[in-house]
Amino acid sequence: MREALALAQRSLRLSNPNPRVGCVLVDAKGAVIGQGYTQAAGGPHAEIMALADAAARGRSTAGATAYVTLEPCCHHGRTGPCCDALVAAGIKKVVASIDDPNPKVAGAGFERLRAAGVAVEVGPGAAQSRELNIGFFSRMIRGTPWVRVKVAASLDGRTALENGVSQWITSDAARADGHAWRARACAVLTGIGTVLEDDPRLDVRLAETERQPHVVVVDSRLDTPASARLFEPERRRFAYTAVRDAARQSVLEARGATVIPLPNAQGKVDLAAMLCDLAKREVNELHVEAGHKLNGSLLREGLVDEWLCYFAPSLIGQARGMADFGPLTALADAVPLVFRSVEQIGVDLRIVSRIAGRDRF
Repeated sequence: MREALALAQRSLRLSNPNPRVGCVLVDAKGAVIGQGYTQAAGGPHAEIMALADAAARGRSTAGATAYVTLEPCCHHGRTGPCCDALVAAGIKKVVASIDDPNPKVAGAGFERLRAAGVAVEVGPGAAQSRELNIGFFSRMIRGTPWVRVKVAASLDGRTALENGVSQWITSDAARADGHAWRARACAVLTGIGTVLEDDPRLDVRLAETERQPHVVVVDSRLDTPASARLFEPERRRFAYTAVRDAARQSVLEARGATVIPLPNAQGKVDLAAMLCDLAKREVNELHVEAGHKLNGSLLREGLVDEWLCYFAPSLIGQARGMADFGPLTALADAVPLVFRSVEQIGVDLRIVSRIAGRDRF
């Protein structure tokens, strides 16, 4: 199963919106006869890749055991059911890490395998598989993406000067690492303030990837200019707004953007509704690179799951912070975090933390 999980890791930047899955086929003597991992959406799943690999090696799969990091699918989606392919190949046992949370599967894959006389074992590597697919599990179970907020700050938590200048607080190494995190996400989100001040591309340039994440802009009044650089890379683009302005909407649509009006009672974008809508558009992990105002709004509404923070070895003093929320009246009201990892990236420090309890679903 360790080998299957390592293979699943190779789907990290490839398989969205499908889960990251690896599969290893072993014969009766314990020798590996085939292996594979899930390809780009519409392409073969891990089990199909492993079966094809065994065929290419000239190895028979009759009586073999399949180690797979997620329950084999049993429904027709972009591809056919992997369960049927395993049965047809003569697999006698399937060892899977965890049930598929997709309601179209959710144990039915295991049931179909058992009904065909295939022995099924579930559990090895469950925690690792779920963690690798935290966004997919979030979308299937909660109906919202996994929301990861990325910030680059000085050691005293400042992300930009009062005049908005923020390039560059952290090092080249931190920026390259940040692009690797962008690459694993289904979509990158920012706010109109960042678009107007920084004119970012928000694509992946500093890390290898076979796909570009979608770009999402929270733009209450449809102020995104047609010349914005985020329109340059070819990918899907979404603008969430609180107004219905046909003229401004047509300008963005002419640049390939899908404009979605989702106003709340305050005349702003309904952020919670936006997350639900993004989930319906098959967004698993949402990577947020925004300013202190939007970060604060997401945090205040309880919509942030994880923080990806890069801290530079510098102090800026009076300047913009990481998230504008509060003020709190008691320390007991502080947002509780759980540190997941702390690592030095170049001269900077990367801390990954989660809102306590957000991953319990």
